[in-house]
Amino acid sequence: MRPTRNGRRIGFVATRLDGTDGVSLEADKWLNVLQDERHACFFLSGQNDTPPEVTRSVPEMHFAHPDVAEIYATSFTRRERPPATTQRIHELVDHLKAAVARFVQDFDLELLIVENALAIPMHVPLGLALTEYIAETGIPVIAHHHDFFWERKRFLVNCVWDYLNMAFPPHLPSVRHVVINSSASNQLSLRTGISGILIPNVMDFAHPPPPPDDGPGRLRQDLGLAPGEFLLLQPTRVVQRKGIEHAIELISRLGGPARLLISHAGGDEGPSYEQHLRYQSERWGVRVHFEGEIIRPERGRTADGRQVYGLADAYAASDVVTYPSVVEGFGNAFLEAIYFRRPIVVNNYSIFATDIRPKGFHVIEFDGFITDETVWWTERLLQDPALVEEMTAHNYAVAARHYSYAVLRRHLQALLTDVFGEPAG
Repeated sequence: MRPTRNGRRIGFVATRLDGTDGVSLEADKWLNVLQDERHACFFLSGQNDTPPEVTRSVPEMHFAHPDVAEIYATSFTRRERPPATTQRIHELVDHLKAAVARFVQDFDLELLIVENALAIPMHVPLGLALTEYIAETGIPVIAHHHDFFWERKRFLVNCVWDYLNMAFPPHLPSVRHVVINSSASNQLSLRTGISGILIPNVMDFAHPPPPPDDGPGRLRQDLGLAPGEFLLLQPTRVVQRKGIEHAIELISRLGGPARLLISHAGGDEGPSYEQHLRYQSERWGVRVHFEGEIIRPERGRTADGRQVYGLADAYAASDVVTYPSVVEGFGNAFLEAIYFRRPIVVNNYSIFATDIRPKGFHVIEFDGFITDETVWWTERLLQDPALVEEMTAHNYAVAARHYSYAVLRRHLQALLTDVFGEPAG
């Protein structure tokens, strides 16, 4: 089962590889590039939409599994760890480590790519299981880190510091660490002594999206938009750090009729933030559509027969994209908006300020709160298609130079050369 010529057998490991969350979407882009380079790829996760013939599903790998959720709730609300929690963690570690070993053996894998499971401790037993397996076997690993525990306040009070220091991330000789922004690279080195390789998020800018068909129009119709009513798109999960209340405020201050479409479901932080947004939208008189159920990466049908629209439909149906995040690991939705040629209202979050803004993008920018200037520029874009075309064409060209698949391909080729050496002639 070994590869022919230059192709390698590579396994992706994650808590989930499914849906429109940033980790799953970015892993899919890595997959596209690796398959173009003739590598065979396989998948291990707790939830997935990958082909079953190359996939192993282990329910306990998902952070939402009841046993894992119980461990998480105890780990990040207390300072002393109950012995029963320690015992349950070790039991799951043994189970998950065996699952990883079977995955590697079944598919004769040469390299693992771990997507965020060794960075953010949503699933403590999985991080420990992977760390132990890597330490015991020396298998080459690319650890793709999207965000670290020290970047999230909710992880700082805990009773698992020993585990965090061991596995999030692990300092092991066979692991190559990849980060998605310069701040993460700096902090990784300062906090752990580990050198990280910076590979930003990307899009396939060499292949623009096809012209939209009637899907975006049908989406607007299903949402009940009237002719002349504007649609602003919030293409993120419903979690507090996304700053969605700023988008609601912006719409409340626009001169014409407009609504907000939130295209992703809630995240892993509970329902409280969505309830807050519903209250704010009622208070400000803004129609907000929470449509994570009917917007997915691709079109289809729900279990009860409703039309599911692709993420491309949501972008094409929108007039402006709102991206008011307070904290982002990089900004996947920012690149998506550029790829689908939509104008963007963006908060000046730290990674945008340090890594993205200097590239020269043209956006409507605000710094922590909506100003009259933010409102004025948004209204101008809604009324001036020529300005939208000029702005989005410029942004597409900038992104194609800095965040394309070609950039990712060069990075991955260098990583694989570091692991395996130059391919035989």
